[in-house]
Amino acid sequence: MISFVHAADIHLDSPLRGLQQYPGAPVREIRGATRKALENLANLAIEESVSFVCISGDLYDGDWKDYNTALFLANVMRRLKEADIPVFWVKGNHDAESRITRSLNMPENVRMLSARRPETVVLKDLGVAIHGQGFAHASIRDDLSKGFPEAMPGCFNIGMLHTSLTGRPGHENYAPCSVSGLASKRYDYWALGHIHQREVVSRDPWIVFSGCIQGRNVREAGMKGCSLVKVDNGEVVAVEQRTLDVFRWGICNVNVEEVESPEKLVSMVAVNVQREVDGNDGKPLAVRIVLVGACGAHDKLSRNQGRWINEIREAVMDSSGGLAWVEKVVLRTVPAIDLNMLSQRDDPIGDIVKHVNELCRDEDKLFQLAGELEPLQDKLPHDLLDGPDAFDPKRPEVLRSLLQSARDLLLARLLEEEHK
Repeated sequence: MISFVHAADIHLDSPLRGLQQYPGAPVREIRGATRKALENLANLAIEESVSFVCISGDLYDGDWKDYNTALFLANVMRRLKEADIPVFWVKGNHDAESRITRSLNMPENVRMLSARRPETVVLKDLGVAIHGQGFAHASIRDDLSKGFPEAMPGCFNIGMLHTSLTGRPGHENYAPCSVSGLASKRYDYWALGHIHQREVVSRDPWIVFSGCIQGRNVREAGMKGCSLVKVDNGEVVAVEQRTLDVFRWGICNVNVEEVESPEKLVSMVAVNVQREVDGNDGKPLAVRIVLVGACGAHDKLSRNQGRWINEIREAVMDSSGGLAWVEKVVLRTVPAIDLNMLSQRDDPIGDIVKHVNELCRDEDKLFQLAGELEPLQDKLPHDLLDGPDAFDPKRPEVLRSLLQSARDLLLARLLEEEHK
């Protein structure tokens, strides 16, 4: 029986975005999360007495110039060396950007496989052949897997590759390849990196994205970690997901339909977030709250968003005992009015509803509107154009949300005037 850890996308010292500006947020935990997660990886490898560790790209997070990051990594790798655990690593797109990667001398238990061509390392005492190729530069658009050798007879064969595979939303299409192409090499296990969400793509052969070891923003919500792979008589007998993260991100959708007051809505949100906290293994949680539904509270929420968002933040912190913080509150509520009925009106109110509905359905018109908004994008503050929630008028879902919000606010005002 042999075992190994398959990890990827460590992004050491990458900033976690979304909470630093809020009073009471766990800034220290946020800043040190990727380091602690890497230490947890080493702890797991040592406790499980694994035969080796495979890291499929992106140890680093771009071109960091702070050598303290590299020194911390070297110290963690040294702990594995003392436990007689070798580490095999292929460079990903972020590693290829890093100057530190090119200059740091790692402990001798760390073997970085070639970025020029596929390289094979044979562990004769274990009967294992590890094949891999890293990124020579940050943007690889070729199918690197085509150059990998056929499986070595009599060995358990592992392929290491940083790749988008057939493409995944939110990730650059780097080193694209196909499941059939990987399977044709007749390897027993493909240890993939680059996609931050864990995914078992195939079990025959095993093709696995281990996911990142620590979520860095709300787009990387949920449990993060690595795969612990166990092999007996040349066959995979277990691929276990093991948790490494120390700080977690979540999205809490709260249906507030028919809620009449903002006060009741705040209480409802706190209860829903507490459920998320209870299922979070005691780890700190940064949560995005999305409020949806037609409700009587919509008008008061829309008119005084700042107040009610702060009320929600305080309620969540109090109810969670300080274990949860609100990353963002997204208001997708609508007035408790019948939009279909309003669209039948032959007046400006009906025209507004019909016009917005038409815009939201028509991709061509949305594309045209995006072009009209481009000059505005150039004038917006940098903070709105960066990060996981960057304003991007080329995204149809962004434009639809803006249009619907503007429609609802305008309708509320017009209907109020009508009933005076």
